[in-house]
Amino acid sequence: MSYRVRSAAERRTEIQARATAMGIDEAFISTLVDTFYERVRADARLGPIFTGAIEDWDEHLPKMKAFWSSVTLNTGKYNGRPVPAHTKLTNVDPDDFQAWLSLFKQTLTDIAPSTEAVSYFMERAERIAKSLQFAMFSLPSLNTDIHT
Repeated sequence: MSYRVRSAAERRTEIQARATAMGIDEAFISTLVDTFYERVRADARLGPIFTGAIEDWDEHLPKMKAFWSSVTLNTGKYNGRPVPAHTKLTNVDPDDFQAWLSLFKQTLTDIAPSTEAVSYFMERAERIAKSLQFAMFSLPSLNTDIHT
């Protein structure tokens, strides 16, 4: 197996070119986040969880846009800490993640510019969900802030 050495800038350029070829750009990410969280707030199961956890949607939505921009376009715009933010939630169970993933996939299916974009986002969303579930339900010691 051979490896190709690339700089961070080269890797970022390749990731962004791949995403662009699937129709993924900042405008799509913005639409996705707005549409998805509108659906989340209307969802009987997820709505109460998010309403109880998010005080200011005008602050939260730009963070989520920066998060997905970083995850899918490698922009580095997001500088938050999702694990501590999620581990402090007490009204979430593992099945809620499946509900979230299902709604996210349905939103993508409804609005994504290509079927490849759906797969691209879902691969990342599933990995993130597994990581958060692991932190929240498997290793309670991760609930502490290691930077204090």
